[in-house]
Amino acid sequence: MSGPLSQMILLAVCLAAAPLAWVWLSKRHQPPAARLRALTLLTLFLTFDLVAFGSFTRLTDSGLGCPDWPGCYGSLSPLGAAEEIHAAQTSMPHGPVTHSKAWIEMVHRYLASMVGVLITVMMVFSWVLARRGQAKQSPWWPTVTWLAVCIQGAFGAFTVTLKLYPAVVTLHLLGGLTLLVLLSVQAELQSDRRLRLTRPVRAGLLLVAVLSVLQITTGGWVSTNYAVLACTEFPLCQGSVWPDMDFSQAFNPLRELGRTPEGTYLSLPGLTAIHMVHRWGAAIMVCALLGFAAALWRQPDSASRPWAWALVGVVAWQAVSGWTNVVMGWPLLAALAHTMGAAALVIILSVLWCRSRCAQPVA
Repeated sequence: MSGPLSQMILLAVCLAAAPLAWVWLSKRHQPPAARLRALTLLTLFLTFDLVAFGSFTRLTDSGLGCPDWPGCYGSLSPLGAAEEIHAAQTSMPHGPVTHSKAWIEMVHRYLASMVGVLITVMMVFSWVLARRGQAKQSPWWPTVTWLAVCIQGAFGAFTVTLKLYPAVVTLHLLGGLTLLVLLSVQAELQSDRRLRLTRPVRAGLLLVAVLSVLQITTGGWVSTNYAVLACTEFPLCQGSVWPDMDFSQAFNPLRELGRTPEGTYLSLPGLTAIHMVHRWGAAIMVCALLGFAAALWRQPDSASRPWAWALVGVVAWQAVSGWTNVVMGWPLLAALAHTMGAAALVIILSVLWCRSRCAQPVA
């Protein structure tokens, strides 16, 4: 593993050189703190892309396109593993290993490695600025982010080596969204933008954030277990308001993909229970987000109104993409849109939390 791993690190450094050079050249006449914020925002943008491409990798069944880690059959790219991939594809033309799936999987790893290098640079640069007394945030924020991206890399490896174990894949998704939270908070801590909210609205923000975590977790569980197709109509499911469901099978994390802990196949009632819990959670989230958006609109600080509209937009986006996934048989574009909407919601709530926490609440 040392060969492919060292090659992957070297490639990641080379890939990260371009965005790093752009930040340093475009901000060369600005103070170091401004360069750090530009790097943080760029890394946030690339991490959002990484989450979206990770979703694309999963939705195209490319997670095992290269069945080893970090390389592809011991090579840095599918080019060096052409013979092995061809043999696997010949034996199973519609199996997990094909040339296209191998490239999708490896591009995802390249992008993840590049983001890891950028976060490492952020951490080192933050400690340098802190020692000089020029930092606008604690260097522990990027340090925690660096630890999080290392853990995320480990989950990426386990996703492959444990053959798409549902709990690992779901945690891998949550790890990517955690990186979005950490990077969003850091970008805001490095700015001077504040948003004054009343204490009840700040409490409502916390409640909405908790509900969002729960809903995104169930959404990841739906996608990981391919439970979207358990219901193909809306608002009914299998022609019923309360279809046949087996909750004992649905949420046990200690099982392989498509299997129960006993090794038998996961039943349709089990998949239906997973789907319906996420659907019920979606109804709760729509009410909570629209109520919170209305509360934001009524805040004394008029700067909260664009955020209210942003939340309404996310609700509409998620409702349409979620409905499309159900009634159109989980099309790739709608599934990607649904994941990106969840990622956008995470960023919006993170920015709202940070700006309101840094400001004095309205009495």
